[in-house]
Amino acid sequence: MATKPIAAIAGIGWTDYTRHSGRSVEALALEACTRALADAGLDPGKVDGIVSFSLGDSVPTSVVSTDLGLAKLNHYADFAAGGFMACGLVVEAAMAVASGQADYVLAYRALNGASGQRYGGASFSKLLADFGVHTDAEQQFLDTAGITMPAQEFALLCRRHMLRYGTTQDDLGAIAVAQRQWAIDNPRAQMSHKPMTLDDYHRSPWVAEPFHVVDCCLQSDGACALLITTPERARDLAKTPVQVLAGFTAAGPRNRGSMWGNFVPDTTVTYAEAHAERLFARSGISRQDLDFAEIYDCFTYSVIGQMEGFGLIEKGGAGDFFRSGAASPGGRLPINTHGGLLSEAYIHGLNSVVEAVSQLRGEAGARQVPDASLGLVTSGGATATGSALILGR
Repeated sequence: MATKPIAAIAGIGWTDYTRHSGRSVEALALEACTRALADAGLDPGKVDGIVSFSLGDSVPTSVVSTDLGLAKLNHYADFAAGGFMACGLVVEAAMAVASGQADYVLAYRALNGASGQRYGGASFSKLLADFGVHTDAEQQFLDTAGITMPAQEFALLCRRHMLRYGTTQDDLGAIAVAQRQWAIDNPRAQMSHKPMTLDDYHRSPWVAEPFHVVDCCLQSDGACALLITTPERARDLAKTPVQVLAGFTAAGPRNRGSMWGNFVPDTTVTYAEAHAERLFARSGISRQDLDFAEIYDCFTYSVIGQMEGFGLIEKGGAGDFFRSGAASPGGRLPINTHGGLLSEAYIHGLNSVVEAVSQLRGEAGARQVPDASLGLVTSGGATATGSALILGR
């Protein structure tokens, strides 16, 4: 039986997800937050908390709260973090309302990730060093070896998994193809217009072997937001609340370095293995109770590492799982029902939480998972840092 919820998600909002918004990040953030409030039917004047995360590519909460005309803030936080913080942002907001620090908290992520700051190259390395996300010692070795973007770093992690567990290129392709199938029915998705076969996957250009272009998340301009409050307050708002049953923001052992875990003895082990049991125990449900999962997919391999870590598949079993149709519409555990970051958009994973809320409300249209009542959302790639949520209806 699920435990008593610690908080509830009462509203969601998003902008168009594009490759060139033609707008400021501030305007995108304001639109997403305004839509989340309208979705909940809440007067902006009642919001007294706001949280966000970024890597020097967004707009701070002080600006957005001023734009919204908030009367006062009882809680605010701006995290210097990447996608591993997406679920953690909801945890932060949930803790604020559960402790009485705030009544209604907006959580948002906004960026021009396609037309603005890109991820890769010397400027990106400097940005991460300036924000303290990476150690200053390590980049001097990686950058001078030409390893200057996450795709190259995760490709090395993926190659280790291939050597140890026999993971193949077709296994990666099965993930990309399955997620694109979901995106076709998602009007929010950047790739809703473009079906993909395994042959299409193999024909796509290389980025960093074993990753093709379609193994890598999209570059996106856009924003999304959620309104979090107590379950009691949420019942008085416009939409059926989605309950936050459990969550965490955590790391595995020896969490240091820009490889997001290259100091650990086994790089095929993710943060999920250290924290999965506690997450399920605190939520009061088992893995078998899940109706769907939204797995952070900055790369196809990230899906493998996290699904193994959370105990959803056996080590080396991802290819067979996705080829069987288990993750696809009608499957026993639908995965990334919005198309994921590979095919919907890369709003640093917060859009996966928005999708989970849509599913649990029964508002996902043609991609709706029948009778969805429990879902897992993760963020963190296949590395030593990450966050996760179990949400329920």
